[in-house]
Amino acid sequence: MAMQRKTNVRLPPEVNRILYVRNLPYKITAEEMYDIFGKYGAIRQIRVGNTPETRGTAFVVYEDIFDAKNACDHLSGFNVCNRYLVVLYYQSNKAFKKVDQDKKEQDIERLKKKYGVNTEEN
Repeated sequence: MAMQRKTNVRLPPEVNRILYVRNLPYKITAEEMYDIFGKYGAIRQIRVGNTPETRGTAFVVYEDIFDAKNACDHLSGFNVCNRYLVVLYYQSNKAFKKVDQDKKEQDIERLKKKYGVNTEEN
């Protein structure tokens, strides 16, 4: 599949080799994921969520960025077990934004206690 691409194609900046897949059936197996996503190119890794917070999600890492783009274009909205897949490009800056926000709030609370600052109004 990678050999079919044009040599001077510019992709949007959000396109990368890692796809984030949501709305998966909870009982989907890694083999079924390889069957669905492997049609679009060589896959380096698939990680299916298995905790209560990550069930129904997966990360699919392709060897080639053009294969990932092709899979995202074709599989977004694809019906699997009466569920429509949501396929997005992984964006690391959005993934860690919530973690950074929580850490900043904890730091502010720690500094308020350290310096005796009370922001509650009486």
